Amino acid sequence: MSSPLSVSLSATALATSTAVGSSPFEPFGSVALVGKPQANGIAELLGKLAAEIAATGRKVVFEAGTAVALEIQGYPIAPPETLGSQVEVAVVLGGDGTMLGIGRHLAPAGVPLIGVNLGRLGFMTDISLAEMPTVLGAMLDGNYERENRSLLQGCVLRDGAQIFSATALNDVVVNRTSPGGMVELMVTVDGRFMYYQRSDGLIMATPTGSTAYALAAGGPILHPEVGGIVLVPVAPHALSNRPIVLLQDVEVVIELGGERDACVNFDMQSLASLIPGDRVIVRRSPHTATFLHPQGTSYFATLRKKLHWHEYPSA
Repeated sequence: MSSPLSVSLSATALATSTAVGSSPFEPFGSVALVGKPQANGIAELLGKLAAEIAATGRKVVFEAGTAVALEIQGYPIAPPETLGSQVEVAVVLGGDGTMLGIGRHLAPAGVPLIGVNLGRLGFMTDISLAEMPTVLGAMLDGNYERENRSLLQGCVLRDGAQIFSATALNDVVVNRTSPGGMVELMVTVDGRFMYYQRSDGLIMATPTGSTAYALAAGGPILHPEVGGIVLVPVAPHALSNRPIVLLQDVEVVIELGGERDACVNFDMQSLASLIPGDRVIVRRSPHTATFLHPQGTSYFATLRKKLHWHEYPSA
């Protein structure tokens, strides 16, 4: 059986739009390529893809980490921090984690992302490898649907001074660091006391993150176009502590009480240790991440596919 990464890419499909009629958007003239280095066969796949995109007259720039890890040469490279100033769109081959990482960097520059799934679930990387040769050319030619996703920005204050800050496309999570006992958290929203909670932690999720850790912890699914922030307690001591959806423009402050240390992480990547008295302040970021999808894409179809809503129990 051949590897799932051995799918042949068609230069014709990349060069010619598959949609009928004129493109609703202008074609992209420069493309960033970002890949998950650990994926089997990814270097060969990206090499072929880069050559075929370049053959259409487009500029190809590799994300520096991808190029170095896979030893790709012959193309310009740029770190995530400056990649957005050099390209008009980014094609990401990997899983949702790869998409999260580059999405946070490209959001301030307004560079949209096209996700090809080489991971497991793929809520954000919604194009399969088998579909890529057919749909990618059309999307680069301007035939796609746009979707803006909100981000969260947060910081940690200790004795009134900021000691850490980061952004998140999925979620900001405060949780315990020791295997035993619970953390004690005081939560205020826009300066108003909400509750004092004893739990394993608290998740603050965007609509994008509502289908990630927040969903596993019992939170609701928010449609990407819904403006809101989901607060989901993780294993709360009081069963009355339930998930709640807040307005998107509020400021949430979480103060660590008790005597136990904790940590806060942003998209499970940026991490900071907390001590009692620390305050985590989270609000919506002024930037958004733009995802591009093939024409006709349905969010509900994605949910059915990824969450297996279409499956019936076997006898």
